[in-house]
Amino acid sequence: MRNKKNLGDLGEELAAKFLEEKGYQILYRNFLGRGFELDIIAKKDDLICICEVKTRKSYSYGRAIEAIDTYKINSIIYGSQVFLNKFNLYNFQIRYDVIEVYPIEKKINHIENAFDLG
Repeated sequence: MRNKKNLGDLGEELAAKFLEEKGYQILYRNFLGRGFELDIIAKKDDLICICEVKTRKSYSYGRAIEAIDTYKINSIIYGSQVFLNKFNLYNFQIRYDVIEVYPIEKKINHIENAFDLG
């Protein structure tokens, strides 16, 4: 199980660096609450981006985004509402993204608007 955690940590680190290189400011990493965890919360201009990071060794078992189910989406949306309320971030657009990280292949896919409130 430790190797899976290490792989996930590596993926989140690579995703954060990727976002910073694209001009995003990382506001928070691993925001935890009851029943949720938000991997990366980033800001660019008037946009708050809630990023779920999924890391896989390869495409052998499908794309990383396929591991995100309805339960996970609902927990991310709930967690983002908690975060926005806690830090009074009401005047921003919100976008939910998924960042797939494949470190062995040195590939990162940034899927903008991966899901929404509707």
